[in-house]
Amino acid sequence: MTSILQPRECKVTKKPQKSYGFYLRIEKDTAGHLIRNVEKNSPAEKAGLKDGDRVLRVNGVFVDKEEHAQVVEIVKNSGNSVVLLVLDDASYQKAEKEGVNLEELGQKASTGQQQEQQSPPPMANGAITAVPQPQLCYLVKEENGYGFSLKTTEGQKGLFIVELSSQGAAAKAGVQNNDRLIEINGKNVENDTHEEVVKKVKKSENHVMFLLSNEETDRYYTSQKMVLSKESASLRLLPLKPRLIEIQKGKNGYGFYLRMEQNTGDHVIKDVDSGSSAAKAGLKDNDILVAVNGEQVDGLDHESVVGKIKHSEAKTTLLVVDKETDAMYKLAQISPFSYYYKAPDPTPAKMEERAELHTEQKVNHKPRICKMVKGPSGFGFSLNMIKNKPGLFINEVRNHGPADTAGVENNDFLVEVNGVNVMNESYDKVVARIQDSGDRLTLLVCSKDAYKYFQGQNIPITASMAD
Repeated sequence: MTSILQPRECKVTKKPQKSYGFYLRIEKDTAGHLIRNVEKNSPAEKAGLKDGDRVLRVNGVFVDKEEHAQVVEIVKNSGNSVVLLVLDDASYQKAEKEGVNLEELGQKASTGQQQEQQSPPPMANGAITAVPQPQLCYLVKEENGYGFSLKTTEGQKGLFIVELSSQGAAAKAGVQNNDRLIEINGKNVENDTHEEVVKKVKKSENHVMFLLSNEETDRYYTSQKMVLSKESASLRLLPLKPRLIEIQKGKNGYGFYLRMEQNTGDHVIKDVDSGSSAAKAGLKDNDILVAVNGEQVDGLDHESVVGKIKHSEAKTTLLVVDKETDAMYKLAQISPFSYYYKAPDPTPAKMEERAELHTEQKVNHKPRICKMVKGPSGFGFSLNMIKNKPGLFINEVRNHGPADTAGVENNDFLVEVNGVNVMNESYDKVVARIQDSGDRLTLLVCSKDAYKYFQGQNIPITASMAD
C-alpha cells in the first residue's frame, strides 16, 4: 500500500545573499512542515519543490515531528545549499490517514545524503538543537574604551577575547570571554598579528563591528568543512533593526515620495504626508529603502523601484532602515536585507499567523502596550537584570498598583519606554527614562516566552504587533 508513496529528494542551491525562493510554514489544522509560495524560476522551483509539499528530512535528518522553529533553523544554517526530502500533499495526507511510518518511508531515499553529511546537526537529549552560528556584535565605545583585551593561543588561529568587563561596551554588545575574533568591520583578521588587530580597532574610532565564533561553533564548522563568514552569522545581537512596513494604498496613493541619491545610489523616502497611510504605518522622512515586497532594490534604477511600488495594487510592503541602522550594516559590509532573509516568515501577516498558532497552544506571543499614571507610591513595579545577559525584566508588581492595573506582569521583559526601544540600554539609563517621564508612563512589554520566541526567530519586537 505504501509503494505509491514516493518521497522526492530536492537539492536546492542558491547564490549568496539570495533566497531559495520558498517559504517553510506551519498552518492551522494542517499537519507537517509545508512548502509554500514557490517562486517562478527560483532555485526551489528548479529543484522540483511544489506548493503543499511536506518536508520529511533536511540534509538527511528526519524532521517531520520536530518543532517548526528548529527545522527552519537547520535550513537557514545550511549555507547556500540544502537537500530536502519531501512528500506531495496528497501522499502525505494518505500516509497520515493510514498510519504509515514516515521515518522509514524516507530512509532509503535519503541514504545517499546521510552518507554525505560529515556530522549530524547538534543533538540535546535526542532532539535537534539550533545549529551553532558565528555572531555579529556591534560595539559602541564608552569612556573606558570597549572593555576587553585580546590574547593569542598557541596552536590556534586568530585572537581571543579575554578580561571582559561585565558592564563594558563589549559585554553589552553580547561579546563573551574566549570568543574568537574572525572579522573586524567586514574584513577577516584571523591571520593578523595582535598589533595589526589593535590598530584596526583603534582606527574604527567609536564604533566597531566584530564577527565572533566560540569553541562549539568552531568545532561544528570544522566538522562540516564550512567557512566561517558574516553570511552565515546570527544577527540577533545587533541593536539596530530594519523595519518592515506594510502600507495600504489610499485614495491619493501611499502618501510619500521616493528619491534616488546620486552619490550613494540609495533610494530615500521623502515628504511623507502626515495622516497618510505611509505615516500611520511608521514610514519616516529620510528612511532608506532596502526592499519592496521581499525584493531587494540595491542596484536598481529609480524608475524600476517606483514601478515595483506602483505594481502593488492595494498594499505594499517596504523594508527600510534609518541612517544610523544603515551605517551599522555598512560597517559590517552586509545588506540589511540579510536580517529578514534570515527570518523565516518576513511579512507582518505571517508573523500574526504564527502568533495565532502559538496562541492555540496557550502561549501568547504578542507584546502589550501598558499605559499608567503614577500613584502615591510610584508606578508600582521594579526593574531587574541578569548579569552579563541583555534585557531588563519587571518584578515586584504591586497588586492593584498602576502597573498591575495597566496589565504589567512579573517577569515581563521591557521593550520600550514611552515609544523608545530600550532593549540594549543600560539599567541606569532605563531607570532614568522612567523617572524623567513625569506622572504618565507607557511601556511596551512581553512575556518571557514571547521574548525568547522573537529573539530566536530574529523578529524585532514593535508596538505594531500589540493588540
